[in-house]
Amino acid sequence: MHDLHLTTTWVGILSLIVFVTGYYFIATEDKYHINKAKPALFAGTGIFMLIGLYFSINGLDGHALETEVEHLIVEIAGIFFFLLVAMTYIEAMIDRGVFSALRYNLVSKGYSYTKLFWVTGLLAFFISPVADNLTTALILSTVLITIDKENRAFLVPGAINIVVAANAGGAWSPFGDITTLMVWVAGKGSFTEFLFLFPASILGWFVTAFLLSRFVPDGQPPFNADEKKVEIGEGGKTIMGLFALTIAMAVVSHQLLHLPAMWGMMFGLAILKMYVYKINISASPTKLNAFSWIAKIENDTLLFFFGILAAVGGLHFLGFLEYFTALYEQFGATAVNIGVGFLSAIVDNVPVMSAVIKADPNMGTDVQAQWMLVTLTAGVGGSLISFGSAAGVGVMGKLHGIYTFASHMKYAWTILVGYIVSVSVWYFQFEVLHIG
Repeated sequence: MHDLHLTTTWVGILSLIVFVTGYYFIATEDKYHINKAKPALFAGTGIFMLIGLYFSINGLDGHALETEVEHLIVEIAGIFFFLLVAMTYIEAMIDRGVFSALRYNLVSKGYSYTKLFWVTGLLAFFISPVADNLTTALILSTVLITIDKENRAFLVPGAINIVVAANAGGAWSPFGDITTLMVWVAGKGSFTEFLFLFPASILGWFVTAFLLSRFVPDGQPPFNADEKKVEIGEGGKTIMGLFALTIAMAVVSHQLLHLPAMWGMMFGLAILKMYVYKINISASPTKLNAFSWIAKIENDTLLFFFGILAAVGGLHFLGFLEYFTALYEQFGATAVNIGVGFLSAIVDNVPVMSAVIKADPNMGTDVQAQWMLVTLTAGVGGSLISFGSAAGVGVMGKLHGIYTFASHMKYAWTILVGYIVSVSVWYFQFEVLHIG
């Protein structure tokens, strides 16, 4: 790292203004109808253009800047390609009717609203560790809105339950959330260490879900008996198996082969493409196109992550994150890491976690337990406000006008109770029993 401290120079002040302005437009995406990827990408790339200009004007040695950007590109690429493959697999499963079949099976069973509330929550909690919280929340909120388009008394608690379950479920898996993926890729926790967060995650979610379930109306949703039964299309079940294999290869790559996790994911993508080729040359009438799945993934999400990680990298290079590490020295790791949960609800957990990893603060003597705490609070804390997590933002888009900031805040106290339970379980497990 260079020994220049640039926070008080014109480039530092201007970069901070660019970051704050960009973040304002990200947070007010609904108001200005500007996709969040645009301001994020502008801020992320613009800050480094300004730093490059500052180095050039002042005749400074650009080697430190080149090294920083090279490290940043590797870091971003690891997450970018990991998500690219995961999203491609999800699109492939949507195309093969895997999730439509799930929806039909849920609706046709004649479940009550309360039972559907619990089933969708449990599915969100256990799908999220594999498919990531955003994807899980999008799939299950689609299921929710197709169960009943009108009944807000069911839809609002149901949507909150899915967001909380997806975020809590994502917190105990390295690829359940973008933040856990970042912690894992940065080498701050091994694959098995994340699994120790399971008790804190599930109990926190369960308490929130139990409180929310009391607001779910009685009765059953309407079901059209003429609705055609949905079956999983040819290749769908094999693709599900290949996705599980791909996730396993990502773990093996990272833990055993000394390769980035995304290497195993890209290998899995190669296998998927070969399987598609096999189906297409067979006598089967089914013809698949893997590139059409790649075309359908949410590129704006990928570019948003690129922009936001680059922007935080820029602030780190300028020296702003040293103020962040000072908080850890002053208040201690546990207090600051619990506070990170509340901050991630307001600011979005990705830049907050990126800042924590980049700052690499002194976590005290119990380093692993503290990294697991900040992973838990950033993931679970994002649920406190509707736009605090990718899952919440996704569901707001799917249930437009139904699941809103206002409707979420009405029940936010239930999430706060669950958050306190999660942190308490972590404290008892890691600090008292020393399990983890």
